[in-house]
Amino acid sequence: MDVEYDVIVLGTGLKECILSGLLSVDRLKVLHMDRNDYYGGDSTSLNLNQLWKRFKGEETPPAHIGASRDYNVDMIPKFMMANGALVRVLIHTGVTKYLSFKAVDGSYVFNKGKIHKVPSTDMEALKSPLMGLFEKRRAGKFFLYVQDYKENDPSTHKGYDLTKMTTKELISKYGLDDNTIDFIGHAVALHKEDNYLTEPAIDTVKRMKLYAESVARFQGGSPYIYPLYGLGELPQGFARLSAVYGGTYMLNKPGCKVEFNDQGKVCGVTSEGETAKCKKVVCDPSYIPDKVRKVGKVFRAIAIMSHPIPNTADSHSVQIIIPQKQLGRKSDMYVFCCSYSHNVASKGKFIAFVSAQAESENPEAELKPGIDLLGPVDELFIDTYDRFEPANDPSSDNCFISTSYDATTHFESTVMDVLSLYTKITGKTVDLSVDLSAASAAEDDI
Repeated sequence: MDVEYDVIVLGTGLKECILSGLLSVDRLKVLHMDRNDYYGGDSTSLNLNQLWKRFKGEETPPAHIGASRDYNVDMIPKFMMANGALVRVLIHTGVTKYLSFKAVDGSYVFNKGKIHKVPSTDMEALKSPLMGLFEKRRAGKFFLYVQDYKENDPSTHKGYDLTKMTTKELISKYGLDDNTIDFIGHAVALHKEDNYLTEPAIDTVKRMKLYAESVARFQGGSPYIYPLYGLGELPQGFARLSAVYGGTYMLNKPGCKVEFNDQGKVCGVTSEGETAKCKKVVCDPSYIPDKVRKVGKVFRAIAIMSHPIPNTADSHSVQIIIPQKQLGRKSDMYVFCCSYSHNVASKGKFIAFVSAQAESENPEAELKPGIDLLGPVDELFIDTYDRFEPANDPSSDNCFISTSYDATTHFESTVMDVLSLYTKITGKTVDLSVDLSAASAAEDDI
C-alpha cells in the first residue's frame, strides 16, 4: 500500500461512517477499514439467527417468532429528532436518498407509576393528565414563552438573559412544581441528569424548541423518525456516500494495528502484514484501547413481543422516558419499541428495548421497572457493555477516537460527538442550516 491517505477510519459504527462520509465530501483521501465482515460495528442490526447466536449460542430461534430475514434488531436502538442534528447531517450530505423514514407514533414519560403522553405545546399542556388545573395554566404559559422565544429578538426574551439565568431560575418565574419540571427536563428537553437545572437556561429552551418543532414537522404523535429496516441502513448509507466521493472501504481486515512515528504521531495502520500510510486516524475505542478510559457501563434488555407496549395507545413505535427521580436513580431509564410497521420484525411482532446507565452489578434487577412496563414477552435477552471515552490529546498524536454509545434512545448526544470530532479533525464546523424540506422526498412514508 504505497498510497498515503489523509485519514484512515477504523470501524464502521455509525459515528465512524458519518465522519468518513463528511471527510470524503471534503475531498480528503479516506481509507475505511473494519476487522468485522459486516457494517455497523457496535451499532449494527442483527437478523434473528445472528441475535440468537450472539445471546444463546448454538440454539435456533423458535419458528413461531417468524423468519430470520424479517428481523433487523438494532444493538444501539435510537430514534432521530425530525428537526435534529442527525437529520440535518443526512440532508447536508445527501444520504437521505439512500434511506426511507417513517414517523414514530408516540413519545411518553413515566410519572408516578403511570405512562403519559409528553405534552410539547401550550395546547397539549392544557389537556395533559400529568398536571392539575392550575399547574396546567402555569405550564401552558411557560410553553408559550419557549415557543415564542427567538434568540436574536430581545423583544421575545421578557427581560431574561438566558445565557446567564439558570434553568431553575427561569422555571421558578413560572412557579412550576417539581413534577412538571421533571417531565419537561427529561422527556421534552431530553436531559439525562438533573445538573441542567444549575446551567444556563438557553440550552434547555433550545432543546424544548427542537422537540416542539420536530413534533410539528410531521404532525405525528412524537418528534421522532426512524428508518425503515432499522438503523443498520445508516452506516451503509454513509459508506455509499464516502465511496461516491472516492473513499475506499475494506471489511474483514484483521489486526488493524495503528502505527506511530518517533514523535508519537500516527503514521499508518497495519493489517495482514501491509501498512497503509496516513496523516490521521479516526476510530472507535476498541481499536486503540491504551488511549481510552472506562466511563461506565450500559445495561439493556431486548424483548420480542406479540403486542404493543400497554398504555401507549397501541403505538407501533414509541419511546418512554423514565426520569431518574421516578425510580430513585442517578440517571434516566429509556424504553424504546419498534415493530413490523418499520420492517424490523415479522408481521405482528414488536421489538422493545429497556436501556440504562448501569448503577449496580445486576442488570435484570436494575432494568425491572422498565421491563415491567412491556407486558408479556415472547423472548428476553440481556446485553451489557462498557462505555469508553478518549484519554489522549489528538493534537499531539493525530488519533481521533469516538466515545462509546450511551443509554439514550435518541441521537442528539451521538451527533454532538461526531460534529465535535469533525471540527477537531478539520478545524471547520459542519453547516447544519439546511433546508429541512429537502428530506421529504425520502420520507414519503411519513
